[in-house]
Amino acid sequence: MKPSASWHLPQPDWLQHRLTVWGAAGEVAGFCRAAAGSGVVLWWQDHDRLAEDWFHLLLEAPPERRSISVAGARLLAGQLRDAVWEAHELALSHLGAHGCPFDLQALAPVPRGILRLGADDPASLAWLWRHWGTTWPLRRVEVLAPTEAELARCGQGDAVFCCGFWSADWTPWPVISGVRQRWPALLVVVAPVYDARSHAARQLLRDGGHSVREVGQIGTV
Repeated sequence: MKPSASWHLPQPDWLQHRLTVWGAAGEVAGFCRAAAGSGVVLWWQDHDRLAEDWFHLLLEAPPERRSISVAGARLLAGQLRDAVWEAHELALSHLGAHGCPFDLQALAPVPRGILRLGADDPASLAWLWRHWGTTWPLRRVEVLAPTEAELARCGQGDAVFCCGFWSADWTPWPVISGVRQRWPALLVVVAPVYDARSHAARQLLRDGGHSVREVGQIGTV
């Protein structure tokens, strides 16, 4: 059962899924057009405020216990600010692209008022948990070849779409429910994937994945 409160971990548990959609070819094509996006969520950030917050955080310890000087803290805070700004510019360059075949932001866009709060604001996390079912964009979203069993379910004039993705901590059930309501003629099935390769990739995402929630988050890695 999904927890009622928003669930957001600094290092989330990444879960592999397979999504399969069957139906009339035109309906499936319409779903694919609507679901494709850049995989980017552009959260608003005050970069100078971020640098100032990091500066004070680096100097939080008493002077005799600090491992960095005041000048070093100022320099490092500026470097962190520049890194976040570069991530923002990279995210902007992806807008308008449709390289992510199943984009939560395309299907359930985060409202502008929520974006202005920032990715870590409690209200933002609550919105994501309620409307996405996860507080992170999907990762490793890719189109998959349908299996013979999946193809066998297609009738004349039908088509099937398959994709794989990784979601943080939970399956994005609110978005799946929205897809089923928007395209009632389609059969939409999502299932977790459990195997040895899935476990190895899960550890890789957990240990080496992005741990900083950038201003512009890219949903594929």
